[in-house]
Amino acid sequence: MSSKPQPPLMKKHSQTDLVSRLKTRKILGVGGEDDDGEIHRSKISQMLGNQMRFGVREPIGLRIWILMSAVLFTTIALIALVFPSQLYEFVFELRTTRISIRLYGGALLSVSLIMWKGLYTSEKAIIQWTLLTEACLLSVQFLVTSITLVELGLMSNSAILLLLSEVLFLIITLLYYYHLGRRTKKTQNHTHSAD
Repeated sequence: MSSKPQPPLMKKHSQTDLVSRLKTRKILGVGGEDDDGEIHRSKISQMLGNQMRFGVREPIGLRIWILMSAVLFTTIALIALVFPSQLYEFVFELRTTRISIRLYGGALLSVSLIMWKGLYTSEKAIIQWTLLTEACLLSVQFLVTSITLVELGLMSNSAILLLLSEVLFLIITLLYYYHLGRRTKKTQNHTHSAD
């Protein structure tokens, strides 16, 4: 019996065959969006997960803002701890117990440590939590200061300046928080092939 000669094997160049590449990527589960909206370029990045810091596009001036906030909170905290009566009298033009101002200084110093940590990190989640902590602190300070001024019937220039500065700081912090929390738009070239 004679056997038929086999035709020569043709080597398929899959790297140049677009349909083959797309089918391979689809089988591997690479290139499409996952549940978080991330597009993985390789199976390794999909398995290991993407580092948030690589995708973070920081708003202009974010690090300067966090530095200014950390310095400001640290300075006010140290003044509250060392010279408690002067800080309270400057704003409210009244005398109060030193222990409450020192407790406020200790709490503010703790928040300033969070701000310092947020300054030196590149993790998006930590920066967002830092900004959220600052926004919460400023909101509470604004409410407490406003209620206290209404109860006491005082409206000194320094108290009004304090309220305005708290509102301004709160708005700027929330804008940075919002901008950092937005997802960056990813441009994709979708190539549809007939399966």
